[in-house]
Amino acid sequence: MQKPVIACLDLEGVLVPEIWVNVAHTTGIEELKITTREMPDYDKLMKRRLAILEQHGITIAEIQSVIEKMGPLEGAPAFVAWLRERCQVIILSDTFYQFALPLMRQLDFPTLFCNQLEIDDRGKILAHHMRMPNQKKHSVAAFKSLNFFTMAAGDAYNDTAMLGEADAGFFFRPPDHLPKEFPQFPVTQTYGELQIQFSRAGHLRP
Repeated sequence: MQKPVIACLDLEGVLVPEIWVNVAHTTGIEELKITTREMPDYDKLMKRRLAILEQHGITIAEIQSVIEKMGPLEGAPAFVAWLRERCQVIILSDTFYQFALPLMRQLDFPTLFCNQLEIDDRGKILAHHMRMPNQKKHSVAAFKSLNFFTMAAGDAYNDTAMLGEADAGFFFRPPDHLPKEFPQFPVTQTYGELQIQFSRAGHLRP
């Protein structure tokens, strides 16, 4: 008997644009363009980002105003809707609930596992709190322990542990260097290609 299927998707770079890259463009702060596509240590990256925000006096309201103007990547809502009709879908992201809400609304509120920011009453971001270390990998492992067949898609260093833990893991539009470092994960460049890979791996209907 076939196991029920659950698909785990990264958020930024897979379904929505990179939030911090958009913040960098809006504020003109070039240092904020660095993401987990280039820097594997997410905790170190976030500490660096928060130090930059403090240096420039950027508040949560300013970041949220950038996010409000962002939309999903072209084709993402239709892809998520297609997938949710065929299996369970979980978004596993290292972003923060305070950032993600406007984007989740535009994706029809799929389930999201992510992290929290600590913010003071003036809107200053004081700290970031990761729900647990390597939460993407541990989430996939937990779903496997519940007897789900797990599939995953991501685009960055912080997705590779999730892809490796999944029964079937795929890159989606990764930077050129990642498939060379992790050749075990098939590369997809379009939602159509990812649909085909998920359909084959999970035996989903077309």
